[in-house]
Amino acid sequence: MPKRFVYILRSLTMPDRRYVGTTADVHARIAAHNAGLSPFTARYRPWRMTICIQFADERQAVRFERYLKSPSGRAFARRHFAVDGM
Repeated sequence: MPKRFVYILRSLTMPDRRYVGTTADVHARIAAHNAGLSPFTARYRPWRMTICIQFADERQAVRFERYLKSPSGRAFARRHFAVDGM
């Protein structure tokens, strides 16, 4: 079964800007964000990864990504990952 990753990126040009995503290939996905291939992140490039969590199950990764995008998930990230601006 392929592994999945949930990651949090921070914009280097706008440090208060964060992006949460999921992928099977972290390095390729961050390269795509920094190349401007994602319309949601292109204007805030370059990006730096601040957190990356590996999951054995895609369903769990997607559920955790959705949670991190919720108000309580943003509070969780601030508390446990020292992620400001979420």
